[in-house]
Amino acid sequence: MGQYVELGSVRTWYEAEGAGDPLLLLHGGLCTNETWGAQRPDFAARYRVFLPERRGHGRTPDVAGPFSYQDMADDTIAFIEAVVGASAHLVGWSDGGIVALLVAIARPDLVRKVVAMGANFLPGPVSTAAPQMFDAMAADSADMAFFREAYGAVSPDGADHWPVVVRKEADMIRTQPTIPAEALARMGMPTLVLVGDDDLITLEHTIALYRAIPDSQLAVVPGTSHGLPLEKPGLVNQLILDFLTNDPGPTVFPVRRAANTSAGGLA
Repeated sequence: MGQYVELGSVRTWYEAEGAGDPLLLLHGGLCTNETWGAQRPDFAARYRVFLPERRGHGRTPDVAGPFSYQDMADDTIAFIEAVVGASAHLVGWSDGGIVALLVAIARPDLVRKVVAMGANFLPGPVSTAAPQMFDAMAADSADMAFFREAYGAVSPDGADHWPVVVRKEADMIRTQPTIPAEALARMGMPTLVLVGDDDLITLEHTIALYRAIPDSQLAVVPGTSHGLPLEKPGLVNQLILDFLTNDPGPTVFPVRRAANTSAGGLA
């Protein structure tokens, strides 16, 4: 069961379940909360899980104007303040991962830990393995059937609004985000950068993201694509839950983290 909350001009749909520390699941572009079906039971067993659907996605109606990752991050900040009422873990996939990064940069007081899965900090044409796909995004194409059917089943704007949402999404991906490395370097909370080994986001770009965030960890999930939480949910859930529930353990031969350890023994 879910409900709406008025966040400025955005009538935002969200669902909540479980008990414990708050955790936000931030879905991917053109997705709905249904794509988190394999994560919800495991996460809700340990956390109070909140699932907001962003403007123009799922059951949240579209608003006038273009899509912007910054607007979506501002909406998420408003949601945390109005509904969650406390700092929370952010688990974001694809567009949701970008939103999580922007929220963490703007309002670190609202963020405990971040999981950025299949996320990029520069626009699609320079961060993805197949930039040409953004020029070929067609609302009625066979490749979009999964997203189109999910949208049409729940959107209050109706299935006829789908082409508008696809155009807005494509325009945003081509030109956004543009997160400076120095902004990522200011992120002080533990962060897990998670990606498929055959992800749409290139491994080179993902490694650059990992290196830009000081207190970060990196996981590459073998045998997966940009759809890794759907393809290997058990492994993905295990990685995320281990990161969220445990502090980093000592390592034998630290290199990147050596500056944060004392000499002698495990580090």
